Amino acid sequence: MHLAEIAALRPVPAAGLQLALTRRCPLSCAHCSTDSSIAAEQHSGTPFRTLVASFTHEHHPEVILMSGGEPLLRPGLVADLATRAREAGTRSFVLSGMFFARPGRAVPPAIDRALSRVDHVGASVDAHHEREVGRGAVFEVLHRLAGRVPAVSLHVTGGGDDDEYVAGLVADIRREFGDRVPILVTRIQPTGRARHGPPRASAAPVMPCAFAAWPLVSYDGTVFGCCRQSLLESERPRHLVLGHAARDGWEALAAKAAGDPVLRALRLMGPVAVRRRFGAGPALGTVCATCVTLSGDADLRRRVADYLESPAGRALATLARPEIEHRDPYRVAAGWGSPRYRELIGLGWEGAKHAQADTGRHR
Repeated sequence: MHLAEIAALRPVPAAGLQLALTRRCPLSCAHCSTDSSIAAEQHSGTPFRTLVASFTHEHHPEVILMSGGEPLLRPGLVADLATRAREAGTRSFVLSGMFFARPGRAVPPAIDRALSRVDHVGASVDAHHEREVGRGAVFEVLHRLAGRVPAVSLHVTGGGDDDEYVAGLVADIRREFGDRVPILVTRIQPTGRARHGPPRASAAPVMPCAFAAWPLVSYDGTVFGCCRQSLLESERPRHLVLGHAARDGWEALAAKAAGDPVLRALRLMGPVAVRRRFGAGPALGTVCATCVTLSGDADLRRRVADYLESPAGRALATLARPEIEHRDPYRVAAGWGSPRYRELIGLGWEGAKHAQADTGRHR
């Protein structure tokens, strides 16, 4: 599954499911949005297994996205979830900090087995990671995975389009892999250990919220209708809770994620417009900070639902849906990351699509 395919699904409600398998991580990157560490709490893997086991051929997400912390600290869980998901028709992606990558050393057997079960391996490489895991070691692992894993990608976090480190790293990746490995370049966000970094503008624009499309299963099994992991762990806003992975199956959770009136309004108008139109006044700081305040309004859900069922609400939803649920991976890459490097998400994609088409014609 190519990285561009995953990005194209990103705006579609319940097309994917994010699984935060652990908050533990052996690295101590200064920009970690979840403030993960090797001493962090870790909950049972049972809720994750229970939810994925509820996937059926009729009701399943297109892809599960496994993250952490460092998900490959639980290689058996990663392998089990990827295997079970595939049986239902769901593909799998795991994003790793590649803590195990060391020049000249083999990948630990348990991690190697887990990587061989997934459909896509994403590797993080950036200035903070490189203080502990060098890019050369990561490149070596990706070369070893070629032919064994259907797809790989590199995920670079930096300071923006003018970041010289990012430019150098991207050039290095292109020299190493050519067009064979897609790259997603994103910006460091002021959350987790990066929250004390350089200040950013606090203005909250009026815009739809892309975070409210894919559900997230948090470390303890709580399922949220938003995938902004760092926000959910610190604030746990009630209006974004969909249920729990140990109790609620995918069919019910997906229906709620797609149909919940507050989530629909957030995708349609964004938290700022929802608060202004249905809540208690103007925006408060950032978009996410404004969204958190919506949990304090007990009557908000009814007012939002009434509007969405009105002729005006139905008309707005019909007109806006194609724009909100666009399937343009390059637009997603620019919106979530760096406009300068957005085309890199599609490296090798056109060739892969042509190969798939040729395979289909010759069957």
